[in-house]
Amino acid sequence: MALGGNPVFAKDKNFKDKPGGQYGYANGGADTMAAQAQFSAQQMQDLYNKPAAGPAQTGRMTYDDVIMKTVMTLALVLVGAALGWMIPALMWPGVIVGLVLGLVNSFKKEPSPVLILLYAGFEGLFLGGLSGLLENMFPGIAIQAILGTLSVFVVTLLLFRNGKVRATPKMTRFFIIALAGYALFSLLNFGLMMFGVLDNPWGMRGMDIPGTNIPFGVVLGLLAIGLAAFSLIVDFTSIEKGIQNGVPAKYSWTAAFGLTVTLVWLYVEILRLLAILRGND
Repeated sequence: MALGGNPVFAKDKNFKDKPGGQYGYANGGADTMAAQAQFSAQQMQDLYNKPAAGPAQTGRMTYDDVIMKTVMTLALVLVGAALGWMIPALMWPGVIVGLVLGLVNSFKKEPSPVLILLYAGFEGLFLGGLSGLLENMFPGIAIQAILGTLSVFVVTLLLFRNGKVRATPKMTRFFIIALAGYALFSLLNFGLMMFGVLDNPWGMRGMDIPGTNIPFGVVLGLLAIGLAAFSLIVDFTSIEKGIQNGVPAKYSWTAAFGLTVTLVWLYVEILRLLAILRGND
């Protein structure tokens, strides 16, 4: 007779051949429990032997994420630059829209991949138009600026990887002060040029330092390149800390945006410095 309709509790016809009582479930249940316990122990051991989940498996930012997304943004910069080179008039919408998108991305709490990629494309239009314009005046200047940008990037990265330079709080404070002063000068210089106060194409940058034949823009350009190089250190430090602290993977877009902004700035400063030097020959 079955108990409760459950066949487990049915009387075994061969119960006489089985030790442990009238019903076959007695030893059978014990054997099953023992097997399950052994299997569970083996599972636990296998899980224990597995390596710990890495950042990629837990949805955290990794260096690979940052590299891939930075490559994507820089690829769009190059595509935009090719268009701007062929159609110089695109430089103006590039600089205006790029500036707006740069500000929007800078103040957004959450990164927007679409806006960041759009920024890269419009900045490329600006860089391509500017580079083509100066290339017509000073042949070879564009490739010189590209090589200069790559050189500064590689040297800065090597110094950071070897622990030679770090964005300490004290150095970061000096950087912010110097950057604010440079931005204020740039706005003032741009205003003087726009309103026709200065007829030099570089504004105050093209004026010689009193008592010398050295344009003021050369000294200022070297300072700006130094600031851009330290900005790269700040970017590298932020990425390193973000990965160490396990920030979500979506912020790799923020890191890519920061690197792209700094590299664009560095390229423009080197391009302008070369133009001032070659125009002063």
